[in-house]
Amino acid sequence: MAHPKHKISNQRRDKRRTHDKAELPTLSTCSNCGSAILYHRVCGECGYYKGSLAVEKKVTI
Repeated sequence: MAHPKHKISNQRRDKRRTHDKAELPTLSTCSNCGSAILYHRVCGECGYYKGSLAVEKKVTI
């Protein structure tokens, strides 16, 4: 198995890892109820997607 001939410096190692970071997901607002949702997802509060009903929600009283 091959072994490195020289130590890789911290700067070179960290430059390679600059894109490996956690990012917050981009949120939008539901056009029906106004709650925060992820893009291209059905709203968990009201069940609407792009202005039309996608999932029937049970009403609990």
